[in-house]
Amino acid sequence: MVVEQIKSYLATVDLPCDLKQLPSCAYLVGGSVRDALLQRYRNPIDLDFVLPKKAIATAQQVANFYHGGFVVLDREREIARVVFPQGTLDLAQQEGASLEQDLRRRDFTINAIAYNVQSQKLIDPLGGLSDLKQGILRMVSSENLEEDPLRLLRAYRQAAQLDFTIEAETKIAIKERCALLKTVAAERVQAELNYIFTAPQGNKWLISAIEEGLLQFWLPTIDRAKIEQLGTIERGIEFCLKSGVRFSSVKDTSELTILAKLATLVALEPATAEAELTQLKYSRAQIKAVTKTVKSLPQLQQMTEQMNLREQYFWFLEVKDIFPILIARAIATGVSLAMIIPLVQRYLDPSDRVAYPQPLVTGNDLIRELNLKPSPLIGKLLTEIQIAHIESKISTPQQAIEFAGSVLRSIE
Repeated sequence: MVVEQIKSYLATVDLPCDLKQLPSCAYLVGGSVRDALLQRYRNPIDLDFVLPKKAIATAQQVANFYHGGFVVLDREREIARVVFPQGTLDLAQQEGASLEQDLRRRDFTINAIAYNVQSQKLIDPLGGLSDLKQGILRMVSSENLEEDPLRLLRAYRQAAQLDFTIEAETKIAIKERCALLKTVAAERVQAELNYIFTAPQGNKWLISAIEEGLLQFWLPTIDRAKIEQLGTIERGIEFCLKSGVRFSSVKDTSELTILAKLATLVALEPATAEAELTQLKYSRAQIKAVTKTVKSLPQLQQMTEQMNLREQYFWFLEVKDIFPILIARAIATGVSLAMIIPLVQRYLDPSDRVAYPQPLVTGNDLIRELNLKPSPLIGKLLTEIQIAHIESKISTPQQAIEFAGSVLRSIE
């Protein structure tokens, strides 16, 4: 039955190569076997094979024969990747004198199962299949966790993605070694965090990781209030997505989730939040979005009545690029929907003159018609024209010029 599950999974995999043409000593390993047994399909495809020798040469041959891309990932450890439009095929030389030794160097038992495509033989020296059936993440050894401390956080990520539990002794071993996470490259920690943020059971395991001290070095300002808001931030994100409040990016659902949760967990002081995110190697654009959200949220939280049109105009100029994150956070912290919905309606209406102002005239028009010289005054006049327009005081270019003239006369 187990072999049939893997055969069925591989038959569905849409790679333009025949896996049976790999050497008879090649074994499918790790997450590839785990996902096959769980019937967990990934897009793009990512299959991992281990060979006792010539892993790079074999990958080169496969790439050449099937016209795929070829990348050497680690020449010293003999790891290479074949790249197809549908996904990737990674081939690595086994670590140790045998396949079993290689499997015993892995992180968790469910990732220490191997399968030979040609002989249809399953190798499971550590009882990973049993743990897989029970939904348990169990370490291979504490020494393996220490060898790569990112595995401490990866346990919580995989539990979140697979909806598994972490076995008791494994959880104790992780907690005892959580200080080792500060030695891990920030980019790798960030990647695991992003996976947890967007996983189906992410909040549950993120909270557990926080409470066990795994994130103390990377996000040191987390407190009980922030942990509690992780539950309500999902409600805020759901409101945004259902309302159509989203980024234009194709990755907007996951990006909104990641940024909204980061804005929940970082320091309340923007400069400190920026330092935390910089340490985690988030992009400049992501850091700017989160810190601006942190800075802008108090204004919404303190609102007792709707802003007037002038105030809304300046507010949208400041926050329109982070609007989805800000609204998700506002809902999570209990800002009244009566305050939020009118702003959302403006944001969703591309013809709204407050959120999406359309200029009646340009700076060059003002210079020409009013015989002005280029100066900061031009920008101030354009701003006053925009506000007069959204307040329905003017509606045509000629009225805009006349209005600018009256403003000039009032300040002379």
